[in-house]
Amino acid sequence: MPSFVSPDEIRARFSRAMSDMYKQEVPLYGALLELVAEVNDAVMAHQPEIARALAWTGETQRLAMERHGAIRVGTAEELATIARLFAVMGMQPVGYYDLTPAGVPVHSTAFRAVHEQALQVSPFRVFTSLLRLELIDNPPLRELAETLLARRQIFTPRALQLIDRCEREGGLNEQDAQDFVNQALETFRWHHDATVTSAEYQQLHDQHRLIADVVAFKGPHINHLTPRTLDIDAVQAAMPTKGITPKAVIEGPPPRKHPILLRQTSFKALQEKVAFTDQATAGGSHTARFGEIEQRGAALTPKGRELYDRLLNQSRDALAGFPSEGNAGAYMRQLSEHFSEFPDDLAQMREQGLAYFRYFATEAGLAARAQPDRPTSLQGLIDAGHVHFEPLVYEDFLPVSAAGIFQSNLGDDAQSHYLGGSTQDAFHQALGRRVLDELELYAQSQARSLHDCAEQLGLEHLG
Repeated sequence: MPSFVSPDEIRARFSRAMSDMYKQEVPLYGALLELVAEVNDAVMAHQPEIARALAWTGETQRLAMERHGAIRVGTAEELATIARLFAVMGMQPVGYYDLTPAGVPVHSTAFRAVHEQALQVSPFRVFTSLLRLELIDNPPLRELAETLLARRQIFTPRALQLIDRCEREGGLNEQDAQDFVNQALETFRWHHDATVTSAEYQQLHDQHRLIADVVAFKGPHINHLTPRTLDIDAVQAAMPTKGITPKAVIEGPPPRKHPILLRQTSFKALQEKVAFTDQATAGGSHTARFGEIEQRGAALTPKGRELYDRLLNQSRDALAGFPSEGNAGAYMRQLSEHFSEFPDDLAQMREQGLAYFRYFATEAGLAARAQPDRPTSLQGLIDAGHVHFEPLVYEDFLPVSAAGIFQSNLGDDAQSHYLGGSTQDAFHQALGRRVLDELELYAQSQARSLHDCAEQLGLEHLG
């Protein structure tokens, strides 16, 4: 039997290599990592209940290496091949995100590991967007974009060989796995040389900045890497002390004792020098890459998501405008006021079926296995201290949040309006498969933890 490196280990290596590369390309990202590490250490030291919760779920070990990245590809062929590349690292497409309502001409999925044990090894995830060329309303410009994208090859020949080998043989050996990490990294590297003239770039940019970002370069450069913090408000407040100017509004729900879903903040995109094909030197500029920080909370059930969406929409309706620097204070007040309806207590969230949880047999529960009068219902075991529960961490993205990050970093003038709604079937066709339903994945993780608990406690089932 050949000795293969596990996909989880390849993903962990790739995540570290990507982070090292991005640190060199965007020095402020390094400063961001330092700040997040400082804040996380302080939270763990001063809030032992958070440290204990992370120890239960195993997240303490994964916290420092937690990253998500984002890329944008231009064609169905690029998307299908990137899916094959991520599959080598044990990453599958989860969820469908249509960003056109936010004026962003893409639709997206998140490639990530799907099993809780794989996520413990490496929770690396990549939000991957496909440009919707059909939304370019200028036919000659759309034709130019199609020609430029058809001309490029964003994968090295060796990377493609190794993807083929992995599919054919069922894995990669040590040497090939390391070679794959190095070769795959080239797809995500920043290139100062554009593939268009300055006039063509301006045309693409005038249609939408993101179209220029996808079409005018050699590949889908990583446009941000995002570390995970335990206190995003502390990071936001401290960013200026590191020479980083944060955006005005933290995306997502308001601050809570028990965080839910996802909160994100970032610093504005960098203006970088580029050389167009009709220029001898890098005389032009392009704005795309930025720094982002996230705080992850509990994964919500369909009932919890419905409540979240309703409260978020009420907050934005009350604001009567898009959250911005000018109304940041008013928006945060609206959020806090409306979200008071969402219980900030884990027991209530569990009893009301608002979030998914992981269940753990306690030492007391294991010691009581032989007792004939011990409780056997889940609630009875919890009340007796035989079972402990912690919320399942949300591993995915928010369409509204993602769109907000896109908008705030591209500038308010980047917002456009596109006719035509979601085209999920077209996305699946381009991808070569259907995306997985994230809610089903959380339900499966919860069910596995209940099954493991029942087995450890010598019970037939729990639920």
